[in-house]
Amino acid sequence: MTDGMLELAERNRSEANVENVRFLKGVIENIPLPDNAVNVVISNCVINLSADKAQVLHEAYRVLSPRGRFAISDIVFLGHFPSAIRNDLEAWAGCIAGALEEEIYRRLLAESGFINIEIEVTRRYSIQDVADIGGGATLATLIERERSEIEGKFVSAFIRAQKPS
Repeated sequence: MTDGMLELAERNRSEANVENVRFLKGVIENIPLPDNAVNVVISNCVINLSADKAQVLHEAYRVLSPRGRFAISDIVFLGHFPSAIRNDLEAWAGCIAGALEEEIYRRLLAESGFINIEIEVTRRYSIQDVADIGGGATLATLIERERSEIEGKFVSAFIRAQKPS
C-alpha cells in the first residue's frame, strides 16, 4: 500500500461514516497488529505476490481472534506447478508465477492452525488467458504435452478457513 492509497482509503472511510475500520501501513509478512486482534482477514490477490506465503498465513492466524475467519481470493494452481513459469518475471508481474498449488495452500493453512479449509474455484484460466496475463514468452517455449498439462489448471478461487475457538 502506498501513502496515496492509504489517504484515499481513509477519505472513503470518512465519507461513508464508517467507524469500525482502521487502515495501517505494514507488510503482509509482519502485520502491525497484536495477537487475536481481528475477526476477519480478507485479501484480494495479494498473497500470491509474497515470497514467504507460509509466513503470511502464520501472520493471518496470529492476528485473528478465536473463531476468526480467513476469507480471501487468490490465484491457485490445481496440480503440479511448472517450474519454467515459476521463474518467469513477466508471469510474476501478472500474478501467475506466485500461485500456490492447491495441495500446498491447504497444507500451509493447516500447519498454521486453520480448520474448515475450503477452496472454491471461481474462474479457470485457459493457456491463452495465462499468456495474456503474463508469461506468454515462457508458455511459447513449452511443448504441447506441457501446455495441455496446465490448460485450465490456473484458477481464481475463494479460500476460506477458520481459527479454532
